[in-house]
Amino acid sequence: MKLLTCPMNGPRNIDEFQSFGPVRARLDPDLTADADWSRHLFRAENRKGIVVEWWRHVPSNYFFLAERDLASNEIIRTFDASEQRDRA
Repeated sequence: MKLLTCPMNGPRNIDEFQSFGPVRARLDPDLTADADWSRHLFRAENRKGIVVEWWRHVPSNYFFLAERDLASNEIIRTFDASEQRDRA
């Protein structure tokens, strides 16, 4: 059983969670062409490295962030979204 540590609820079975994908930078205001907008929405980067993703603990509906290594699928750390906002 794989565990994921929820910042609010502690370690839980990963089946209790839902991933919402990577945190994206703010929207570029110059995305006016349909092709540019489509590329922004639907083209995922296929790269190795560390990514910060949105996750949700389904039973409590708590959203948080997780740093995950894309090559090994290891979750490095989980933290409240306010910590990311404080660093920006």
